[in-house]
Amino acid sequence: MTMRIREVEISDDMIRLGQFLKLAGLADNGAHARDLVESEEVTVNGRLETRRGAQLHDGDVIAVGEEKARLVTGR
Repeated sequence: MTMRIREVEISDDMIRLGQFLKLAGLADNGAHARDLVESEEVTVNGRLETRRGAQLHDGDVIAVGEEKARLVTGR
């Protein structure tokens, strides 16, 4: 079974991981986003990401558990 990846569009060309987790609904709030990152539950493009301030760019796929979202920039 293939998991569908939601697309989340932003108007800028970059967003920080903590902000994206909230925007995409993968985290309830900033504290939840921090907890997810600190407990090593977040991957970016299949790699573990431990920096909440990591910069995300167009096409990046962010996953928390089975939930995935792809960043789409409004170029």
